[in-house]
Amino acid sequence: MLPAMRVGVYIDGYNLYYGGRRLCGKGTTGWRWLDLRTLTDSIIVRKGRWASAALSRVVYCTARIGGSSDPGAVRDQATYIDALQAAGSVDHLEEGYYLEKTAIGPLAVADPNTGRPVLCHPGWPLVIQDPPGQPRPNALVLAKTLRREEKGSDVNVASHLLIDVIGGRVDAAIVISNDSDLSLPLRHARTLVPVGLVNPSQRPTAGALRGLAAEGVGGHWWRKLTSSDLMANQLADPIGGFDKPTGW
Repeated sequence: MLPAMRVGVYIDGYNLYYGGRRLCGKGTTGWRWLDLRTLTDSIIVRKGRWASAALSRVVYCTARIGGSSDPGAVRDQATYIDALQAAGSVDHLEEGYYLEKTAIGPLAVADPNTGRPVLCHPGWPLVIQDPPGQPRPNALVLAKTLRREEKGSDVNVASHLLIDVIGGRVDAAIVISNDSDLSLPLRHARTLVPVGLVNPSQRPTAGALRGLAAEGVGGHWWRKLTSSDLMANQLADPIGGFDKPTGW
């Protein structure tokens, strides 16, 4: 009998959450109470490319959101994190931090075809004139806005991936993210162990995260999550004394 291939799973929590929200729909229920262990175990079983593969370690990298605008969301996230740990759905939780700040920038809208930002210029009912009263149609309109950013999850995913791979703690790795910033650690990990990349978003897998199945040690694969993957792998409700938040 072949010895079990120890598989470590490294999850960018925000990348997974926002990918799932686009896959399932922001107002859709039934997908947020996600059991990360059963989700990744089901992926390993269905891929079937690694002989004797067994899920060994789940590392979940996230950050607790700020509560300035939605205290309810803060409670819901805290409940979910507590439920994951109570259920044994993760082996290690690594927390980054959440940054709220104001930023000044030009107003822009998304291009309906490409989704890329397009700068807004003055036009009725709001126009801009210079002191002599001449119109300035090419002027930029600036606004100060609240900006919320999660910090650290991508670095934490990369760090735990390489620590475990280089340290011989795992024989194969799965990364759940579509963040192109992970390109370098993934390339290095593929020289040491087989790596599976799971794209949780509707968007194509980032080009920087692609490679060849046979590069390095070989045995690598790529796949995308579906809404069915999320819906089919939910925690029990309640679990460990924690109830699924309303609307989840």
